[in-house]
Amino acid sequence: MATAPEQMATADGQVVCAVGQGTWYLGDDPGTREEEIAALRAGIEAGLNLIDTAEMYGGGRSEDLVGAAIAPVREQVYLVDKVLPSNASRSGTIAACERSLRALGTDWIDLYLLHWPGPYPEAETVAAFEELIERGLIRSWGVSNFDPGDLAVLPAGPLVNQVLYNPSRRGVEVDLLPAHRAAGITTMAYSPIEQGRLLDDPTLAGVARRHGVSVAQVLIAWAVREGGVIAIPKASTVAHVRENAAALELRLDADDLAAIDAAFPAPDGPVPLEIL
Repeated sequence: MATAPEQMATADGQVVCAVGQGTWYLGDDPGTREEEIAALRAGIEAGLNLIDTAEMYGGGRSEDLVGAAIAPVREQVYLVDKVLPSNASRSGTIAACERSLRALGTDWIDLYLLHWPGPYPEAETVAAFEELIERGLIRSWGVSNFDPGDLAVLPAGPLVNQVLYNPSRRGVEVDLLPAHRAAGITTMAYSPIEQGRLLDDPTLAGVARRHGVSVAQVLIAWAVREGGVIAIPKASTVAHVRENAAALELRLDADDLAAIDAAFPAPDGPVPLEIL
């Protein structure tokens, strides 16, 4: 399927924006609830139609917030949720999904992920995912924080693997991203701004100045520069989410990428998968 540069088609045929909306830590403060709902809706209006949440986030508070935000526009949203590994037995996965659906106030989840490898056999979790698909409660399944060895033991290929990826966390480029491309797995990059810790970097600031944009926009554009990657930065205000959406218009040139490579070189060989 041909798509515009700012869009991508996942293996299940769904067209989503290459920049989505993360929700880690959203919903924790009742005093900012309305502002965060407004931010999520503004993101949807700007085309950021993928929203990522998890049962772990705030013990369900993020799911509750997301549900309130998407209720009027559910059909426009590609909703991603995650089951905790401690809940990921066959029956536990189904029960967790049903809880999440109630918290979200929706009849289905578009993409349901195992949050990280855990104590239950992956085949058991995948069997639950397939049952949930048959029941119409989810449409596709994937994983998060899986390294190449973890992927190898799955009984079937996931649609997505969500991993930590930004210029300071490039180990996945050595072996994991090539494995994704070879298997047709979409990479979803969480914390593309390293939870704000890269915003004061002088090299990134120089790239941002050359383009008249923010460092955050440079980092988002960097994450999705080669295709096959969806970045899911968090934004808790309308202004912030609009800034994230504008990053789709930024194209980093060879000089920009060379400067970033020099400041943040990729490792020479495989390293353990990094997780936040």
